[in-house]
Amino acid sequence: MYRYDEFDARVVADRVKQFRYQVERRLAGELTEDEFKPLRLMNGLYLQLHAYMLRIAVPYGTLAPKQLRMLAHIARKYDKGYGHFTTRQNIQFNWIKLVDVPDALADLATVEMHAIQTSGNCIRNVTADHFAGAARDELEDPRILAEIVRQWSTLHPEFSFLPRKFKIAVSGSEHDRAAVKFHDMGVEIIRNDEGRVGYRVYAGGGMGRTPYIGHVVGDFVEKQDILAFLEAVMRVYNQSGRRDNLFKARIKILVNALGPEEMRRQVMREFKEIKASGALEVPAEELARIAQYFAPPAFEVLSDNAPDYEAARAASPAFHAWTETNVTPHRAPGYAIATISLKPIGGVPGDATHEQIDALADLLDEFGMAELRVSHEQNLVLPHVRKKDLPAIFAKLDALGLATPNAGLVTDIIACPGLDYCDLANARSIPIAQKISERFADLDRQHDIGELKIKISGCINACGHHHAGHIGVLGVDKKGVEYYQLQLGGSGAEDASIGDILGPAFGKDEIVDAVEGVIGVYLERREKNERFLDTVRRVGIEPFKERAYAGWAFHI
Repeated sequence: MYRYDEFDARVVADRVKQFRYQVERRLAGELTEDEFKPLRLMNGLYLQLHAYMLRIAVPYGTLAPKQLRMLAHIARKYDKGYGHFTTRQNIQFNWIKLVDVPDALADLATVEMHAIQTSGNCIRNVTADHFAGAARDELEDPRILAEIVRQWSTLHPEFSFLPRKFKIAVSGSEHDRAAVKFHDMGVEIIRNDEGRVGYRVYAGGGMGRTPYIGHVVGDFVEKQDILAFLEAVMRVYNQSGRRDNLFKARIKILVNALGPEEMRRQVMREFKEIKASGALEVPAEELARIAQYFAPPAFEVLSDNAPDYEAARAASPAFHAWTETNVTPHRAPGYAIATISLKPIGGVPGDATHEQIDALADLLDEFGMAELRVSHEQNLVLPHVRKKDLPAIFAKLDALGLATPNAGLVTDIIACPGLDYCDLANARSIPIAQKISERFADLDRQHDIGELKIKISGCINACGHHHAGHIGVLGVDKKGVEYYQLQLGGSGAEDASIGDILGPAFGKDEIVDAVEGVIGVYLERREKNERFLDTVRRVGIEPFKERAYAGWAFHI
């Protein structure tokens, strides 16, 4: 893991001190809420429906045991005993009191954590593949570049007040687990025809009111040029992005207004100018230095044939079911990647209690693991697990209520906080996720359905990524009543696509039946080895639409 240097530590310490003074002034009435708002947003503090929410940055989703223990401490001391992990690989505390925020930030600073740039019109927390450094299909660990981008973008004087927020993701694998094409800027690590490793850069992706898939603006960017190229994209956006309309301020609007070719031309113009100065060239020595922080652990020489592991699978149906969905092959023989589902049946997606977070830190120490990851699916990941340790780890997770065997299945639902917390939401997301997971609780039924990604947003801002769901659910408001719109065929992976709207919105008592009807059509129509997404793409949405609206009093 990366360790703060003296500059990181100073920046965070200074920010804590500054914000403490700003909070004191707000509490004393010397600052109005309007005056305080931009200051708190620069420190990751939102004012939501019922309380303040503090969003903590978890760069590229990586957490050490000491950081987990601090998050548990924050949940216990300053919140209501739990935290909420997000699709941006962050953690949020939804009930924090303003008077406590400076102390919470000071505590976080002791373990190299902060809330800087988790909100506001700036470059947000840089995310990466949660299987980084462990995936078999990985070309290069994306966290190396993500860390370089983090250092370059933190308090960047030119990009601290952008037209709108800006999100960057990095993927190093053939299978895109970081949704790079749905980010303001996405970076894919690739190898060119000459065998050199470099970067393909996308810009203009995003969800929300007007969803777009990003366009390639850099086919192959050399390693030493990547910061110059990213800066070129940011300059074009900062200079030409709209500031007159909040809903048209994201880079996706600019790219699609200019057109991909003109965007590329302007980026290349800026890139040539920056590159000529040599100021942002990344030295090979610096790349190597940062890479050392992400060197893989000293893997034991093990065989992929692990008799104790296989014996435990044969002896325990529960363990066998968990390994079928939550265990992924590792690049090192005898090791595995284990996904910890934060989606218990009927639970709140992404939530974890302080007891669970503390216990996970203990588990890392007990089994000699240096880190844990936050995934884009609101789950947690143990990236380097010896297969022979998996039975014991499963038992401990099971005792914590963290062994739900549903990763990638129909009950592994992404959901934003929705109207239970967020003042922007039109409808509740959490109760719908809970009801769907309860409807499909039977594990045999889940396995029969297979891979199916349901994503739920409580408003058009799409924090639940409904546009990229195989089944997407969007909460809408109709004269003060909550309704839910269905979308089918979205994907946030390498085959990125935006879901198609099925038709009129369903009432809160109808939406689960509609989802079940749609899945029923898939089970009837699927061909051998077809996922739900494959079937939708093959047959189109009409058969699903007909079933979902069967029994309605009007014709579609």
